Amino acid sequence: MAYLLDSDVLIRAKNDHYGFDFCPAFWDWLERAGRNGTVSSVDAVYQELIGGEDDLAQWVKDHRSMFLPVTADELPHIARINRWANDSADYDAAAKAEFASAADSFLIGHALSGNHTVVTHERISDGRRKIKIPNAAIANGVKVVTPFQMLRTEHVRFVLANES
Repeated sequence: MAYLLDSDVLIRAKNDHYGFDFCPAFWDWLERAGRNGTVSSVDAVYQELIGGEDDLAQWVKDHRSMFLPVTADELPHIARINRWANDSADYDAAAKAEFASAADSFLIGHALSGNHTVVTHERISDGRRKIKIPNAAIANGVKVVTPFQMLRTEHVRFVLANES
């Protein structure tokens, strides 16, 4: 079991909680967790993030191996997630089309295939105009946590070093 990061985890980390300039320990931990297989993401998230002209786009490019390609094993699970969304009477057609074109179904399908946990800041919603990751994941038996839950479960600590 591993954690699969949604793009919003990395975007909000850069913009808010764990900026590269003041909390490099978060990015160091991600790199270490990526190397040991605890944390990764999927190629579709990589594609969403590399278009920027910022530190995050460069970090993502520098850590390409953390973003897993789709394999034949994941394809039926991704199709299952998209079928669930398409068949759902709970969402508008535009929401279904947006979901199918975003990284979300790839992320959830990969998690379903490998019994992984999806990490996102998104919350369950009863809205019809957007399919949220937690809604799709839970409906398909995939566990979802926030980044803070992941960090606590993994006993991650960002501690200032004692300076003499």
